[in-house]
Amino acid sequence: MSAPSLTRSKADRSRRTPPRTAGDVPPGGGSRLARSVRRNLTAHAFLIGAVLCFGFFSWYPMVREFLLAFQQTEGGRTTWVGLDNLTTVYNDPAFWQAWRNTLLYTVLALLLGFVVPFVVAVLINEFRHGKGYLRLLVYLPVMLPPVASVLLFKYLYDPGYGLLNELFGFFGLPEQQWLQDPDTSMLSVVVAATWMNMGGAALIYLAALQGIPGELYEAAELDGAGLFRKLWHVTIPQTRLVLSLMLLMQIIATMQVFVEPFLLTGGAGPEGSTTTVVYLIYQYAFNFNNYGAAAALGLLLLVLLAGFSAAYVKLSRAEDE
Repeated sequence: MSAPSLTRSKADRSRRTPPRTAGDVPPGGGSRLARSVRRNLTAHAFLIGAVLCFGFFSWYPMVREFLLAFQQTEGGRTTWVGLDNLTTVYNDPAFWQAWRNTLLYTVLALLLGFVVPFVVAVLINEFRHGKGYLRLLVYLPVMLPPVASVLLFKYLYDPGYGLLNELFGFFGLPEQQWLQDPDTSMLSVVVAATWMNMGGAALIYLAALQGIPGELYEAAELDGAGLFRKLWHVTIPQTRLVLSLMLLMQIIATMQVFVEPFLLTGGAGPEGSTTTVVYLIYQYAFNFNNYGAAAALGLLLLVLLAGFSAAYVKLSRAEDE
C-alpha cells in the first residue's frame, strides 16, 4: 500500500470518530473525578462510622459521667446538686483506704509487672533457637479467660490443700492465709495479675529488643562489657522510648484495677485490704445505687490520671530536648 492511501485511511477514521471532550464519560468506568469522589466517599463512610462508634461508646459516657458527677437521680428525676457528691465521697471512711490500696497495688505491680516482663523478654532474646515456642509459652496466660486464671490461683492460694502451702509444708515453712490475711492479700493479687497480664508486655519488649542493631553489642563486647553492662549501656537506652510508654500505660492500667481483686477476694478483701478506687465506684453504683457519687469518684480518678499523664509527657519532652 502506498503512502497516500495510508494518509487517506487515517483521515477517514478521524472523520468517523468524533473528538473526545472533557464531559465525555469513558465506557465502564466513569470519569477520573467521579472515581475519585466515589473512592473518597467510601473511605469517609468507613471513617464516619468509626468516629460515630467511638463517640457513642467513649466520648458520650465521659461527658455523661462529668454531668452526672454534679447531679443526683432519685425516682427517675435528676436534680443538680453541685459539689454534694464530691463531699459525700470525700467523707466516706473507705475513700482514703481505697486510694491507699490502689497506690500500694500500683507500686507492687510496677515492681513485679513492669520489671518481670522486661527480664523475661531479655532472657528469651538471648536464646538462639526456640524463640517461637517461648513466645507462645509466655503469651499463653493472656489467652486464658480471666475466670480460669483466677480459679487456678485460688487453688494455689487455698489454705487447706493449696499447692503453695503444700510446698511450704514440704520445706518446713509455716502455712499462709494468702487471700484471707490482710498482710498478704494484696501481694497475692499482684502476683496473680502479673502472671495473667505480663505476656503482652513481654512480647512488646521482645520486639523492641530485636530491633537493636547487633553492632552495638559487638562494640560493647570489644570494650569488655559483660551482660549487665550491655544491659545498662545498650539495651535500656535503645528501648527507653518503649519502656517509657509501657510505664505510663501500666500506671494508668493499675490505677484502674478491678477484675483481679473482685474475682480473687470478692473486691473488698479481708478488712478492706484489697478495696480499690474502681471497686469503690462499683459499690457506689451497683450496691448503694448512688450513681452521682460513683461518677464523682470516677471523675476524681480521671483528673488524677490525666494530670499524671500530662506531667509525664511534659517531663519526657524536656528530657528529649
